[in-house]
Amino acid sequence: MFDSIAYRYDLLNHLLSAGIDIYWRKRSLKMTGITKEAILLDVACGTGDYAITARKMGVNKIFGADLSLQMLKFFNAKTSWSLGRTMEMVAEMPPIKDNSITNITVGFGVRNFYDIQQSFDSFYRILKPGGKATILEFRLPSNPFIKGIYQFYFRRILPIVGGLISKDKEAYTYLPESVQEFDKNVNLPELFKNSGFRKVEKHSLTFGIVQVVIATK
Repeated sequence: MFDSIAYRYDLLNHLLSAGIDIYWRKRSLKMTGITKEAILLDVACGTGDYAITARKMGVNKIFGADLSLQMLKFFNAKTSWSLGRTMEMVAEMPPIKDNSITNITVGFGVRNFYDIQQSFDSFYRILKPGGKATILEFRLPSNPFIKGIYQFYFRRILPIVGGLISKDKEAYTYLPESVQEFDKNVNLPELFKNSGFRKVEKHSLTFGIVQVVIATK
């Protein structure tokens, strides 16, 4: 599914979020306190926007990982520095040494993990002591009014616009369905604590439609 929409992924991300997705990525990286000395692994990196944002903030050691080969191809086409730094992999079994990464980011991809708990176990294994995993993900707002508008947009507008531009209506029907299911059944802070992370913070952005969860090893 993600291979089929890769060529329109960036356009639709910016269009359907009215460009706020750019702010979300930058804000979450500032919240996690990432520095120029970071060794960053961007999991479910897609076409690389999260990694590219970190690069603009001065991070040089960046690696991108995704299951979609087409997404990785578009990432590599957008930058020269990413060549040789991207890998096709699943989050549950990263082929990376223990205690070798300082930061992990996942932007709007954790919903697509096959086994989130196993993925977080792997994150804990490969992070250095004091390292951080930062999850940027959609959620359902708690305010009833905002939630109503949000659900109307997600269920009625987004699938039509996304389907027309990407030529894959199923992909943009999956998005709102997966957000609702995820928000109902998944507690990210709890899963991080189960994996052994000593400190977990949760923040809300833009009227609560997006969550930032930062876990420290």
